[in-house]
Amino acid sequence: KSIIFNGNNYADEWQKEASKRGLLNLRNSVDAFGESLKPDVIKAFEQYGVLNARELKARHEIAFEQYNKTVNIEAQLMVLMANRYILPAAYRYQTQVAQSVSAVKAAGGSAKEAKKSLDTLVSLTEGCKTTVDKLQHLLEHEGNGDAGKHAKYFRDKVIPNMVALREFGDSLESLVPHDLWPLPTYREMLFVR
Repeated sequence: KSIIFNGNNYADEWQKEASKRGLLNLRNSVDAFGESLKPDVIKAFEQYGVLNARELKARHEIAFEQYNKTVNIEAQLMVLMANRYILPAAYRYQTQVAQSVSAVKAAGGSAKEAKKSLDTLVSLTEGCKTTVDKLQHLLEHEGNGDAGKHAKYFRDKVIPNMVALREFGDSLESLVPHDLWPLPTYREMLFVR
């Protein structure tokens, strides 16, 4: 009963509650993988003839390798999608808005709100480009044969950058007009036409 919690297990509320109850609460796979190699765990697995220490160590290594390969593939795909689809669409729309602002100003109008929209679009596009370049650079990291260290690098460096890139992509998706956006939107994926 001490582990039952009917709230949001990802919320800070649960982190505090788990700590108060003295429960182990590992927030990511990389931290959780090590639990299988604790002496008590190994003893329990061996006692009941499930797996021996060598088999647990092998599964531990495989878990790290799978994690590393999965994160690497997903991050590489994000780089590709940002460079091939999202940024070109953002640049096209940015050009259209810039031309509109210039035309309004040339005609004697103020285009104050359009200029704000352009500034927002430029800021998001530049942020997206900077983040995708950083992600590409982070992916050039060599694992040097230590899958655990490489997984920690992915967890601490690559994943946060992927999250940041996704936020830029989501923001641009909400601004770029449908006719310029080359990918299915969340709305289209969730509510098929």
